[in-house]
Amino acid sequence: MAIPALIAGIAEPLLSITDTAIIGNIDTNATESLAAVGIVGAFISMLVWVFGQVRSAISSIISQYVGAHKLEEVNDLPAQATAIVLLGSLVVLAISYPFARQIFEFYNATGTILDVAVSYFKIRIFGFPFSLFVFAIFGTFRGLQNTYYPMMIALTGALLNVVLDLVLVYGVKGVIAPMHIEGAAYASMLSQITMAGIAAFLLLKKTAISLKLQLPFNKEIRRMLGMISNLFIRTIALNVALYFGTSYATSYGKEYIAAYTIGLNIWFFGAFMIDGYSSAGNILSGKLLGAKEYQTLLKLSGKLTKYGVIIGLFLTFTGALFYETIGTVFTKDPVVLEKFYASFWIILVMQPLCAITFVFDGMYKGMGEMKILRNLLLFSTGFIFIPVLLIFDTLDYKLHAIWIAFTCWIMVRGLPLILLFRWKFKPLAQKK
Repeated sequence: MAIPALIAGIAEPLLSITDTAIIGNIDTNATESLAAVGIVGAFISMLVWVFGQVRSAISSIISQYVGAHKLEEVNDLPAQATAIVLLGSLVVLAISYPFARQIFEFYNATGTILDVAVSYFKIRIFGFPFSLFVFAIFGTFRGLQNTYYPMMIALTGALLNVVLDLVLVYGVKGVIAPMHIEGAAYASMLSQITMAGIAAFLLLKKTAISLKLQLPFNKEIRRMLGMISNLFIRTIALNVALYFGTSYATSYGKEYIAAYTIGLNIWFFGAFMIDGYSSAGNILSGKLLGAKEYQTLLKLSGKLTKYGVIIGLFLTFTGALFYETIGTVFTKDPVVLEKFYASFWIILVMQPLCAITFVFDGMYKGMGEMKILRNLLLFSTGFIFIPVLLIFDTLDYKLHAIWIAFTCWIMVRGLPLILLFRWKFKPLAQKK
């Protein structure tokens, strides 16, 4: 389960990494465009993560019913959940589109960066509802213990995005004029629409789950909405940290936000790669909890932690090995590269810490323990990330301040989850 989920996880951030690498090498306003992609990417990621929590909620409930051999009782839940989240996405699109300029001014964007960000956003935001649709179906597949179809869908979307990026950003001589950053936005949007179509086809053809909305609402809809609301608050806290990071990097200057954008995309790539094992934990922990297999649940946590740390160390050493090469993939601007290389080592050091945190984060989602995740992230953002960022910012650490704050934030998110998990399930495993 972990390997297909890992591959699917890598495919997701490749959408942003492709935009970053290709846009960073265009002939016109490359640095400003790279900065704009980082700012817009941070905002859209916030929207996707906030509303995309339906994936974890659906996966948790369905996997628990699979473990209890009662799947038929929740067959209508995915369609109802998808309808709710799609309605929310359309409301967000209707509100955010006319206020795009004000949104990115709030991120400290000005001048050319602001103009380019607004142009990019007003195209890419139309892919947002399709992304949420895909997330809901991914949650259904994961609940059914199937990570193969999400992998195939994600890979198709990522590969299509690469091709469309090259064609639309740079153009085809005599056929398609170069569209620069707008081309990248269209590429992402078209990829998301394609993924949504494939996801719907596979769900309808390969499972017994229907996408036809039926009433009354399933009995689990209340619990699912409770999970989503807790994850909603949690994700708002997560994105407060991302907002502060992006906003501070933007305020330091265009070279800093460009360097931060490169680092952030690499960090996301590592996070989603580790997320393969987090997804396995999400899927299996719900099933094992439903079956009351507490001893196996403890063994699962140990194995996933080991594999996750191995992946984290692999990312650290690979990044160190190609330290001077990675940045040049995204930009040739010597000032941007200087800022990037100065702080990149912090991103590499935190990878094993991220692994442990993300593995247990996934397991708690699978078990439906969203309230714990909510409270912990509220604490780590409000009392760890922001104070650490402010302290090191006053010392003029700039990008170092941001990445040190993220490292402390990751540590405080992970350690309590391990302690609480063992405190709860070790006695249950011994009783059984």
